[in-house]
Amino acid sequence: MIVGLITLIALLVTRLPGTAPPAPVLPARITLPDGERARAATFGNGWIAVVTENDEILILDARTGELRQRIRIDLTDR
Repeated sequence: MIVGLITLIALLVTRLPGTAPPAPVLPARITLPDGERARAATFGNGWIAVVTENDEILILDARTGELRQRIRIDLTDR
């Protein structure tokens, strides 16, 4: 019973996430503007949407990596 409890604790320690998940991996052809870091990414048909740590959504061309659109996320209460 003690061995089972120790095994259970060991499994919980090794399997539970410790920190925040790693930033998404973008294709090599995609480079974000200076100072921007990806928090999340969505891959569409011909485009990639990247949510940045600066609360913006960048819409990039999937083939060239060119910035198509920049959307600022407004978090103020209305």
